[in-house]
Amino acid sequence: MDPRAEARGFFRLYTWRMFARLRSDIQCILDRDPAARSTWEVLTCYPGLHALVLHRPAHWLWTHGFKWLGRFVSHVGRFLTGIEIHPGAKIGERVFFDHAMGVVVGETAEIGDGCTIYQGVTLGGTSLYKGEKRHPTLGRDVVVSAG
Repeated sequence: MDPRAEARGFFRLYTWRMFARLRSDIQCILDRDPAARSTWEVLTCYPGLHALVLHRPAHWLWTHGFKWLGRFVSHVGRFLTGIEIHPGAKIGERVFFDHAMGVVVGETAEIGDGCTIYQGVTLGGTSLYKGEKRHPTLGRDVVVSAG
């Protein structure tokens, strides 16, 4: 197969998956937040969505050995949204960060599909040892809030 055709096919598949995931994230917010009035509002005014969109390339970079660049993308996401997600964290589908200013998700944290996380939640370290699981794991459809 022609390498250029193979690259085009990969790009189309990746692009389709990216937009399918974005549509799923937007629908998740519309389903769970009664204050969300439109797709446009969610796409432009929900920092939780923006944090997830920025986490995905940061996570890809992290898992493919580009650690500094992954951290930098994550840092930009934190600056723009107030939500700090380490690029090593694993986040499932249809996760909703609602009013999520101050949320922190640590490097070895895992967030299952369908979770809702409210403002001020820290999925922080439980150990000081490198190389081992130090952060919580949330199962499917878990709701977490602070206070």
